[in-house]
Amino acid sequence: MISIHEVTDRNPALLARLVEVWASSVLATHDFLAQSDFTVLKREMPSYLTAVPVLLTAEENGSPVAFMGLAGAECAMLFVAAESRGRGIGRALLEEAVRHRNVTRVTVNEQNTQAVGFYEHMGFHVTERSPLDAQGRPYPILTMRLSG
Repeated sequence: MISIHEVTDRNPALLARLVEVWASSVLATHDFLAQSDFTVLKREMPSYLTAVPVLLTAEENGSPVAFMGLAGAECAMLFVAAESRGRGIGRALLEEAVRHRNVTRVTVNEQNTQAVGFYEHMGFHVTERSPLDAQGRPYPILTMRLSG
């Protein structure tokens, strides 16, 4: 059974587990990402996880299998461990964010077509495109807003 929690203690053990979830998810979905960029992002992930204002985890048997970072009305990150994909965990996190956290916007790598399709299926549509990611790397970012 999956349970969703807001993280209040971003301790080193939890951050390490969330980096594992991130890496698993990225290796399954980000085939466009250069290995050197993956290595740098993996090293930087703990600081991103610490800096994001709201951090939610989806846990199974007491261990995180997915997480979502929120900044105001924006879902800034959503990652599901490869072995947990396709089970509705991402949907559960996004529905929690939309229904109870007033999320109306997401950002996503344009080249992550599975994620773009997921967000479109969940009612989001593209409103902006940036040719570079937040770190200035050549990975286009889409901003999507909830329709209606």
